[in-house]
Amino acid sequence: MKQAILVVLVAAAFVAPAVAQQKADVRPALSPASTASAAELTDGEVRKVNKDTGKMTIRHSEIKNLAMPPMTMVFQVKELALLDKAKAGDKVRFRAEEIGGALVVVAIEPVR
Repeated sequence: MKQAILVVLVAAAFVAPAVAQQKADVRPALSPASTASAAELTDGEVRKVNKDTGKMTIRHSEIKNLAMPPMTMVFQVKELALLDKAKAGDKVRFRAEEIGGALVVVAIEPVR
């Protein structure tokens, strides 16, 4: 019995890395184009900043990485410090991502 368990453990030790390698090989490599689009910013205008809720309302152009058409909507922010980077009426460029089912501003910069 002990010998059978030992054989199974040794076999698992050799199979697990091979399976992990196969799964790693399936993932596509990021091309320069997809890396560039990952850093793409969207144009917008801040309509409202709510520091109490940690959210901001932005009228934005198409958000390509989220396949979202232009509209006005409320976003959560990844870090509360982002709320200090813009105020209502400011033209901005920002990056939004879907995190845990919520749309979240992860970066924002004023347009000069």
